[in-house]
Amino acid sequence: MRVTRQLNYHEKGRPFGPPKSKAGVRTVPFPELIVPDLREHLHWVPSPVSLVFCSSTGSPLSHSHFRQRWWLPALAAVGLEGIHFHDLRHTGNQLTANAGANLKELMARMGHDSERAALIYQHSSSQRQRALADEVGRMAAAELARSGSAKPSGTRTARKPDEAGNRAGGTSSELGE
Repeated sequence: MRVTRQLNYHEKGRPFGPPKSKAGVRTVPFPELIVPDLREHLHWVPSPVSLVFCSSTGSPLSHSHFRQRWWLPALAAVGLEGIHFHDLRHTGNQLTANAGANLKELMARMGHDSERAALIYQHSSSQRQRALADEVGRMAAAELARSGSAKPSGTRTARKPDEAGNRAGGTSSELGE
């Protein structure tokens, strides 16, 4: 998808203008998974129109009309009341970050010139933290296998009780056990 302009709902006479920043003019790839649905949708868009979402005459959608007629009923149909259209941008960019995009890649995708603006769209999640921990574990296991190290782990060594029954680093009760 090519982004070359933006719709300014508050500008009379000139509804389209350049994006907010130079980085806003960009090509944004999207997953092949949605191509069939997008093709079907575009079949209903008047030709030649360069808008993906438009009225039946090809003109830009009015914000309030789109919200009342299409957006709110669609949310109600799937049980997601309270979701804003712009939340899709947050979700898409969070999914892209979770897929491994670095900050510069996210900035290019979102059309941001500043890291501060791009960071607004990034959030940590328990699923992402789990994925990161699993990846670190996978890399550590691969390195241990590569090095052939058979040394016991530091954790197992610390947990081994001494002759008095105490563990290195504290007693069982101090360790929360």
